[in-house]
Amino acid sequence: MPKSIVIADAASSDLQLAPISPDWILSGRPEARNKLLARSHDGTCHLMVWECTAGRFNWYYDEDETIVVIAGEVFIATKNDEERRLCRGDTAFFPAGSSCTWRVVDRVKKVAILRKDLPFPLGFGVRAWHKLLRISGLRSQSPLLSAPAAAKILQLI
Repeated sequence: MPKSIVIADAASSDLQLAPISPDWILSGRPEARNKLLARSHDGTCHLMVWECTAGRFNWYYDEDETIVVIAGEVFIATKNDEERRLCRGDTAFFPAGSSCTWRVVDRVKKVAILRKDLPFPLGFGVRAWHKLLRISGLRSQSPLLSAPAAAKILQLI
């Protein structure tokens, strides 16, 4: 059965209140809101839009999270207190198990892709299965993951 493609307008989505844990808030009164835009069929990946008002708070990642800032700005501080500014168009990756401090001066809005990390043996099995499907011709590899594209990504790092 064909799968449906989901297209959502993250900029104008109606968001629901999603309070930040009071234990995480360091200063201010940040108010967060979010909305689930899409979910993978296996439930391991979610696409969300999230926004937050001014404040400073810790954030703990229990899933891999990739974000794209679509409005406003945020300053992210890692454990070594190095602070980085993220603004519209910037992307960031936060691996499961990591944490940082967010400082929102006015407001920030992001699109987030949340992915549950698979245990190593299971993840290895899934990668092997997909490789077997590609070798057998039952599945093609994304052009985004081609060798020239991967080489360009490595050059940027």
